[in-house]
Amino acid sequence: MTSKTEIRRRLRRARNAVPDHVRAHGARRAVQLALHLRWLHRKRRAGFYVPAKGEFDCLPLMNRALWMGVVCYLPMVPPARQKKLWFSRLGGGPHWALNRYGILEYVRHDGRIRASELDILFIPLLGFDARGYRMGMGGGYYDSSLAHLARRRTWRRPRLVGLAFEAQGVDRLPTDPWDIPLDAVITERRCHCFKRC
Repeated sequence: MTSKTEIRRRLRRARNAVPDHVRAHGARRAVQLALHLRWLHRKRRAGFYVPAKGEFDCLPLMNRALWMGVVCYLPMVPPARQKKLWFSRLGGGPHWALNRYGILEYVRHDGRIRASELDILFIPLLGFDARGYRMGMGGGYYDSSLAHLARRRTWRRPRLVGLAFEAQGVDRLPTDPWDIPLDAVITERRCHCFKRC
């Protein structure tokens, strides 16, 4: 059986090999699909991320959401030895800083919330499978932040939407009991719906 480390290495190579024109098309396509599926509504709370290291660019989607009046949030990596992400509300002011991984964050402590308070969360990933499971970078931040969903059977918030390229899709990923499957994944080609779209 292939180790998670080797799978991550292979998926990272596949993601990094995606040409620039496909990346640009994917960013535009994500906006079209999110609008078509009516995922962006005024006053909804939506979580995004600042793309790093070859991740799918969600900034055009976030900009459209802001223009539409969606309340947008970005994750803040917690202090060392903690795993649950806070989500900081985008607003005015110079609140940008690099976190300990060298990733740009919007660090604003007033108005921050947990993932359970978001309506929809767009998530970066290294890979996804046909069942809706995702493979991240291995830090466990999203797993810890979304653990509340494992206890819920009917009312589930937030809706989880991965953003990736088709090249990152595989038949089956190794999973752990604490893994939470995505509701959908948007790629440069289409929306893969696993639960609710």
